[in-house]
Amino acid sequence: MQIKSRIVNKTLYILLSGELDEYTAPNVRKTLDTMLETEKGFIQIVLDLSELTFMDSTGVGVLIGRYKKMREKNKPIFITNPSRNAERIFKMSGLYEIMPKIV
Repeated sequence: MQIKSRIVNKTLYILLSGELDEYTAPNVRKTLDTMLETEKGFIQIVLDLSELTFMDSTGVGVLIGRYKKMREKNKPIFITNPSRNAERIFKMSGLYEIMPKIV
């Protein structure tokens, strides 16, 4: 799993590449938490899931946990370019209701 980020116009863009599953979740959780705590000047987050090849329920839990942390700070999270697998999971689970999909 690779995680890349950049801030553009007060938006923190995060690209997740690879598999987000039981094996990679602890590292992804730690990396995202560090990123969200240390990056300054952003008011919202956009998760680019175009390169996410697989995500299981553990991965969903990681994303929900980051959503809850950012909700406390009034910083919304949006999803863009979901892979086919991520799109299916987000639709089935209703995650788009808390992390809306944007184009």
